[in-house]
Amino acid sequence: MTDHVTTHQAQEDARNDAILIYLNGEILPKAQAVVSVYDSGFMLGDGVWEGLRLYDGAWAFLDEHIDRLFEAAKAIDLDIGMDRAAVIRALLDTQAANGMLSDAHARLMVTRGVKQRPFQHPSLSRSGPTFTIIMEHSRPSLPRPIRLATVPHLRGLPMTQDPKLNSHSKLNCILACIAAEKAGADEALMLDVHGFVNTTNACNFFIVRKGQVWTSTGDYCMNGITRQKVIDLCRSHDIPVFERNFSLVDAYGADEAFLTGTFGAQTPVQSIDGRQIGTGDMGPVTQRLRALYKALVQGVSA
Repeated sequence: MTDHVTTHQAQEDARNDAILIYLNGEILPKAQAVVSVYDSGFMLGDGVWEGLRLYDGAWAFLDEHIDRLFEAAKAIDLDIGMDRAAVIRALLDTQAANGMLSDAHARLMVTRGVKQRPFQHPSLSRSGPTFTIIMEHSRPSLPRPIRLATVPHLRGLPMTQDPKLNSHSKLNCILACIAAEKAGADEALMLDVHGFVNTTNACNFFIVRKGQVWTSTGDYCMNGITRQKVIDLCRSHDIPVFERNFSLVDAYGADEAFLTGTFGAQTPVQSIDGRQIGTGDMGPVTQRLRALYKALVQGVSA
């Protein structure tokens, strides 16, 4: 594809060549912020992460994001080695060091640390955890709505790898994204184990049918903070919203479809499996929710 786009597409920003990165208590130039090849995150994907977005001097929904980071760490029995206040202080120190005021994205990553030997047992991680914050100047730049393709890769059962977990082990989603790209799409639409429409490889998924907003039950998708904010906005502004099972037939016949995520907020969908959704552009319900979400973020930042 000559016009492939991604849900995390951003404007080029030369300032990112000189960003400073937080690594284990130090704030370092990008070239010096390196981890060991024995690090459990590099070796095994053994870690958790969180993404945050900076609007007008404030990190949107900071408490919810920090809650989710600590909950994920507890789920994999990983001691971050810092309390909430220290994590927030590291975030703010990194922001200050980079002189960032708005339109920035931060990724907080915590792994089980450096392993003694290159094998999976957690007891071999003798030095750690490894905690880093990558912060970039980042303004979304999407030239057109996203094209989706359904893929065979599923959002699985919680006893395999719980889809609610923001873990470093993203191979299932990466393979889904590759399959979608080879099908001529931008991103993958993934089904759950029962064959219902669930989420994309990187974002939560919504459709609009006859003025109603539908999303999955939430049983097999990432517990997205932006997803929940959209549901809450629908409920508080009398927009009918349903967390329910629905099929590809329902999705193909939708009037609108959009994705939600920390980076892109609400991203319109152009087509699914070559079938145009609505007009192929951002629909009126998506536009309204975008405006409501922007007002919500501005209210939090004020």
